[in-house]
Amino acid sequence: MPVEESLIELAELAASAGAEIVERVLQSRPKPEAATLVGEGKVEELAAAVKSNSADVVIFDHDLSPTQQRNLEKAVQAKVIDRTQLILDIFASRARTREGRLQVELAQLSYLLPRLSGHGVEMSRLGGGIGTRGPGETKLETDRRRIAKRIKKISDDLEAVRAGRALHRQRRVAVPLATLALAGYTNAGKSTLFNRLTRAEVLTDARMFATLDPTVRPLTLPSRRRVLISDTVGFIRNLPTTLVKAFRATLEEVTEAALLLHVVDVSSDSAAEHTAHVRKVLAEIGAADLPQIIVANKVDRLSPEDAEALPKRLLGGAEDTAKARVVPVSALTGNGIPELLRAIDAMLPVDPLVKVTIKVQSGDGATQAMLHEFGRVLSTRYDGEVCEIEAEIPESLSRRLPATL
Repeated sequence: MPVEESLIELAELAASAGAEIVERVLQSRPKPEAATLVGEGKVEELAAAVKSNSADVVIFDHDLSPTQQRNLEKAVQAKVIDRTQLILDIFASRARTREGRLQVELAQLSYLLPRLSGHGVEMSRLGGGIGTRGPGETKLETDRRRIAKRIKKISDDLEAVRAGRALHRQRRVAVPLATLALAGYTNAGKSTLFNRLTRAEVLTDARMFATLDPTVRPLTLPSRRRVLISDTVGFIRNLPTTLVKAFRATLEEVTEAALLLHVVDVSSDSAAEHTAHVRKVLAEIGAADLPQIIVANKVDRLSPEDAEALPKRLLGGAEDTAKARVVPVSALTGNGIPELLRAIDAMLPVDPLVKVTIKVQSGDGATQAMLHEFGRVLSTRYDGEVCEIEAEIPESLSRRLPATL
């Protein structure tokens, strides 16, 4: 992603956190400066910009070491945070369920723990010589133990969540009831698509990471198969490792899905890069080989020529284009939704559709009703007391049908 686009994305993240952007600064240098990341001259420039704009916070689109952060705060006389801290702050403000809050707290504490290396002389580590021991170090070590203990408690609680999710998945497999998972770059329109498919009322917002807590709803496909569809947290470039680990319980819903709906905002100039970033995260969580449909969302903003070029634009090589399925839709207007549902029906590997021809007594209303409710009846013919029905039904239903006459 070009530097300018990365900075624009950082500004969107900051706005999502409630910040007002007063100035943006770019710097190019051969390598990072160890003490301040950006060098003495740029630090002086930042200090002047902070003073002239009365700014409260300086946000870096780069991870800062604890030393760099302290040096910068001292030099610019303002709070300094990096991209990871900003994302953690947004997650903390968005999480609503107990599970979501636990996951965010775990990520924050995991990020904070290695940074408790001391905040000045009063909390410096033990060393040789008189005057290096005292209450500061005692408080530091106490904080470390308290945080480590809290991390252990949260991790245990989340393991219980994982066990509960695994139990629910086992029950779903026994039904059998397939699960679809929505995934994609943040602000790609996943929640809007989720609401369009399920008629749910999940929060939709232009802000990044507007929804964090996963929501599961039932969905009936054109074949009359019933599935569950799950809306998951949005991905983003360089998603902090602490977040990926903390949200493992939620992301496991993706890894256990029968089919993945990868939602892409095709109106964005960075759609191809966003697709690549999501694939990278999917590979990190072990979901790279899942059956996948690329849902090219916001196609209503494209010209017909651009819409035609979508598979090549999103997937690149001819080999990928041949293997993948790209379905253009507009979650906002509903355009392309019927085609998406048919594509899901065709690609869903769990409980596949089979075509059957069954003969039943004309008066056997129960079997006929079951075929109409849970399958797609293609033709019906009557011959005296015998009714011959041709239908597409889930394989599990075919095993429950009575023997043909």
